[in-house]
Amino acid sequence: MSLHTISEWPCAGRVTAHAVTLSSPSPVLFLTAKAPQGALVTHVSVADSDKQSNTEPSVSNVLQDVHISAQLMEDFLELAKENTDKDLETCGVLGAFLVLYLVHLRGFVIHLMPFFPPLCNQENGTFYVTTLIIPKQDSTSSSCQALNEEDVFAIQNERSLFPMGWIHTHPSQSCFMSSVDLHTHYSYQMMVPEAFAIVLAPTDSSRSYGIFQLTEPSGMSVLKECQETGFHPHKEPADGSPIYEHCSHVYTNSNLRFEIFDLR
Repeated sequence: MSLHTISEWPCAGRVTAHAVTLSSPSPVLFLTAKAPQGALVTHVSVADSDKQSNTEPSVSNVLQDVHISAQLMEDFLELAKENTDKDLETCGVLGAFLVLYLVHLRGFVIHLMPFFPPLCNQENGTFYVTTLIIPKQDSTSSSCQALNEEDVFAIQNERSLFPMGWIHTHPSQSCFMSSVDLHTHYSYQMMVPEAFAIVLAPTDSSRSYGIFQLTEPSGMSVLKECQETGFHPHKEPADGSPIYEHCSHVYTNSNLRFEIFDLR
């Protein structure tokens, strides 16, 4: 099996315009179809449902697997602590690259090869979330608006990353997706079907975090047709399915190396 590390690829170079505030846990990212020795890859379990999300992900859309480090979520929560203590939300953007698995008829050797947007068709591969970008932002107790988004795009473009979704806190609310959250996430899922939203709710005793997606096609259709802004109710999908659901294609991987760019 051919094994590539992140340091061998063009996207691994540091972005000199921004300081890397954190790199964890090791200088090497192993990319294999199975977990390398010593690593732990865990499927993210589905938590209890609420009125807009269900416990059984839909099978209407076949998605590529996504790996993310659980440590990334913990580190983001720590970086958001000052805002959380003030009952202010904090948001960040997730960047990932795609590894396609190509089998070559050279004995029994399997070569793992990296592909980057827009050079691939996103089939038969796995996404690895390796970058968290925390932009300048305006926050309230129930919303968070990213500022200077061109700085985020610059990092993504220089590293050839897919916009894999976003992460944000609910400092004093429960773990759910608000109507504003759904509209924010719609743009990510339109670009990359595998994109997901992470909600961290440290005061929710029943579910401290959730990893969500809009349902396809029902939830996506509702958001596409909705022209309202601010907090507002959404109509139920015509087929009776929920607007959003827990992800079934996301796995935590203890061996993932990641970097955090805090631009605040």
